[in-house]
Amino acid sequence: MQQRQGIRGLIVLVAIVGVFFAARGQCRAGESASIRLPGARAAIEASRYPSIQAAIDALPDAGGVVYLPPGTFEISEPLKGGKGDVLIQGAGAATHIKNVNTKGGSALILQHPSAGDDRKAELWRIRLADFRITGNDKSGHGIEARRINEVFIDGVTVSYHGGDGILLYYCYEDPRICNSLITYNKKTGLNAIGCHDVVVSANQFEENNDALRFTDGFNLCMTGNCLDDHLGNGVVIENTYGSVVSGNMIEECSGIAIVLDRDCYGIALSANVIAHDAGGGIALRDAHGCAVSANAFTIMGSDALNIGPKSGRITVTGNNFSNSYIGEGKTKRSANDLTAAGMVLDGTSGVTVVGNLFSGVRPKAITVEGRPSTSVVFTDNVLIDVSSDHEKLEASLVKDNLDDRQ
Repeated sequence: MQQRQGIRGLIVLVAIVGVFFAARGQCRAGESASIRLPGARAAIEASRYPSIQAAIDALPDAGGVVYLPPGTFEISEPLKGGKGDVLIQGAGAATHIKNVNTKGGSALILQHPSAGDDRKAELWRIRLADFRITGNDKSGHGIEARRINEVFIDGVTVSYHGGDGILLYYCYEDPRICNSLITYNKKTGLNAIGCHDVVVSANQFEENNDALRFTDGFNLCMTGNCLDDHLGNGVVIENTYGSVVSGNMIEECSGIAIVLDRDCYGIALSANVIAHDAGGGIALRDAHGCAVSANAFTIMGSDALNIGPKSGRITVTGNNFSNSYIGEGKTKRSANDLTAAGMVLDGTSGVTVVGNLFSGVRPKAITVEGRPSTSVVFTDNVLIDVSSDHEKLEASLVKDNLDDRQ
């Protein structure tokens, strides 16, 4: 009997404690509902709106965040964002914006409401994150950002657009494109025009026409990206100075891996792996005061490094130009694929070529063509299983090379 009374008492006690904590929780819930953090704005859940555009339009003028739910969302007209201090964030690849427009319309346009083309028509601080956006052969650009300062695109998949994957038009201050997948776009993967202090890092580019074009800007920092199978060129930089392209993998482009043209100067191309690109490795068409260092040029289709007549004052050091040799007299590639090109000097001057290794490349380690190349320092290089024209250099310093030619 006493035992039963004890159990009943324990049950009553537990019930009383439960009621107490439930009441306390309701009190706290009521308190939290009545308390608002000063300056806080409510997040916008796009799932509660009739369209993604309606959710973006609901942003206050001061900015805010739009959360996109998982799902596939077809659009036939461009989504438009015209406010700054905004984050548009999805649920990763599960959030898929699909542009079905076939009249050249872009998928997403970020632009000041005035649509002006001057410094008064700029927005600041827009971030796009964690969603997938695709198009078709007849659609326009994927993401089109016009005069957006501090634009930040992170963790976004941009694919299959008829125009550029991402177009940055005079996004002057500090654009950042990071950790994104940019693939199968008919034009350029990332096309940056008139931009300044740009970070392009840890992205994957595949089978666009060109991977990246950077024109009429300065201070590009392109590091740690993977570029593969492009139908045109890898990286094209024009009218730019003070930039670095470093630590990238640039493989199997139909065109040239890296092109510098139209008054480029003060650019470092370093520690890249440039492999099996059919059109060439690095082409310095109009470049001065640039460094080409510590790159691995392997099994190149033609002209691993070409320095043209409009280029000069170039440092080339610590690079490896090679075929697919793997030791013990063996090459990895079959007899039908022994492509491996060396360096071409075409009417240039003021070039330092020091401390490089040329092995098994064809037709020559150094090919001298066009008008004479002069004021070239060619010293302390190693040449193995190659022929070379470096002795044809005029008014140059050629000495102390380890020459184990054919």
